[in-house]
Amino acid sequence: MMHRFGGWLVRQYNVLARGELTFAPESIAIAVTIPMPGRKRKQKPEVSIIGSGRLGTVLAVALASRGYSIRSLVARRAQKARHAATLLDAEVQVLAAKQLRLLQPADVFLITVPDDQIAGVAAELNRLEFTGTALHTSGALSAEVLAPLRERGWRIGSVHPLMSVSDAREGDAALRGGYWSVEGDKSVLSLAKTIVSDLGGKSFSIRSEDKPLYHAAAVMVSGNVTALFDVALEMLVECGLTRKTARSVLLPLIASAVHNLETKDPVRALTGTFSRGDLETVKRHLAALKNKDLADALELYRLLGQRSLKLTKKHPQITQILKSV
Repeated sequence: MMHRFGGWLVRQYNVLARGELTFAPESIAIAVTIPMPGRKRKQKPEVSIIGSGRLGTVLAVALASRGYSIRSLVARRAQKARHAATLLDAEVQVLAAKQLRLLQPADVFLITVPDDQIAGVAAELNRLEFTGTALHTSGALSAEVLAPLRERGWRIGSVHPLMSVSDAREGDAALRGGYWSVEGDKSVLSLAKTIVSDLGGKSFSIRSEDKPLYHAAAVMVSGNVTALFDVALEMLVECGLTRKTARSVLLPLIASAVHNLETKDPVRALTGTFSRGDLETVKRHLAALKNKDLADALELYRLLGQRSLKLTKKHPQITQILKSV
């Protein structure tokens, strides 16, 4: 009897291993645990973040949610780093900037401090006994600002998010779908691109010497567009609207312009007065700006109008009027 039951058990084990459904006789349920071969998961790097401001905090939360271990958080004041650490469900070393000498080893050190502090952070890291990979997030500076670290065996690079992060509470949603500029040592580019990909972003590379020009382009469509929007608000306030109403009026207009740019080249996306070549309308605009003493608006109108006309490659008479203002 025992021999027959043993044979039956072996047959059931083989059936289960093939994934077929079977039942034990006489309603006896027998559970068999079959170890299945599993894929080896590559361990995510340990990351320390130096600079726990808006971007640094968002990166910490986003990377942690993607399986990266956050080893240390550093801020000018330890209290700020401690606040960022409360957003993570793990133990994290919290340090003030003056305590960098106590930093624990990690695979990657993300330097998210303001541009003028990056060289100082590199000097502090250079005093540590260990080495690793250092990536800064500046848009205007290349990886070469970290060159002293390379001489000691560090790998260096930069990863700059081409997006506006205005609130750390947005979390990884603020980074998803964004583009990142990646440059630095060849040995670090693959890692940097993997980090960007894990954050739901897309990466591209430029020459290190072109970082300032690249960043200036980013400022044009981010900070400068915001400043231009503020000038337009000022103009509508002169018309008697409140700033709140002016914002409500202008936001759909700027959204429609962005939508056009999503589907068309700037030459085809351009609409309005300069696209049509409305000479008399331009004259009225200039007169109104002068009468209201809106010097900033007048200068911007003149310069951007010339650029619009350059796109159309038409209406030279209007170009001459703008240049003579």
